[in-house]
Amino acid sequence: MSEKVTEKESNYAQLETMSVYDLLTSINREDKSVPEAIEKVIHRIETVVILITEKMRTGGRLFYLGAGTSGRLGIVDASELPPTYGIEHGRVIGLIAGGDTAIRRAVEFAEDDPEQGWKDLENFQINGSDVVIGIAASGTTPYVVGAMKKCKENNILCIGITCNQGTPIATHAHYPIEIIVGPEFVTGSTRMKAGTAQKLVLNMISTSVMIQLGHVIGNRMVDMQLSNGKLISRGTHMLMKELSISAVEAGELLSKHGSVRKAMDAFKK
Repeated sequence: MSEKVTEKESNYAQLETMSVYDLLTSINREDKSVPEAIEKVIHRIETVVILITEKMRTGGRLFYLGAGTSGRLGIVDASELPPTYGIEHGRVIGLIAGGDTAIRRAVEFAEDDPEQGWKDLENFQINGSDVVIGIAASGTTPYVVGAMKKCKENNILCIGITCNQGTPIATHAHYPIEIIVGPEFVTGSTRMKAGTAQKLVLNMISTSVMIQLGHVIGNRMVDMQLSNGKLISRGTHMLMKELSISAVEAGELLSKHGSVRKAMDAFKK
């Protein structure tokens, strides 16, 4: 494999001499290139969304697997789906090299073990009904690459998200998504553009899958968990607008039925 573009020298020099304004505008200029890089792989993301939706419709689960920033991004996405869309806990699972400790603090050399990723998946009885998305900006993280190899050997659909071309992750994924965002503003700091690209693509995949699975009606999250005052207020306003009823009526419906969808269904009956 040729030199990783994510490790190439920054297009900017002497950063420590730049004014704060110049730092911010330069970072922003680089960030603007990320959606353009993603646009080039929309068709690949479309295929992935369709395949994941098919698997999840028949009871399959979605796993995110990564190390460092990539692992944390997967965990964030997975953890936000149950409250946002009402999907059961355990249907989308984020795994990170080094375990839960690594969510907040780096665990040295955890990502260098090519066997541990598969072991972590096996703890969840991974099987052919499931889908695994391996996330690694470099495309070479052993924790992820090793797991992808084992997934392929066991006929488990695996998708790779990386920011370099021709990497081991792409080789071992059924469907690699290569988002080439170029050198980072701070050389090699892949928590920046590469991390942003990964976050955007995960948002696109999970949101589209949740919509395909029926968790959105119109443009509203009708299955969201009413776990705080803000969400109860949002649900009340959804019902008021959708059903043309008062705030009191909407609040009573929501309190009685526990979700926007159930309240709407009960009202329409």
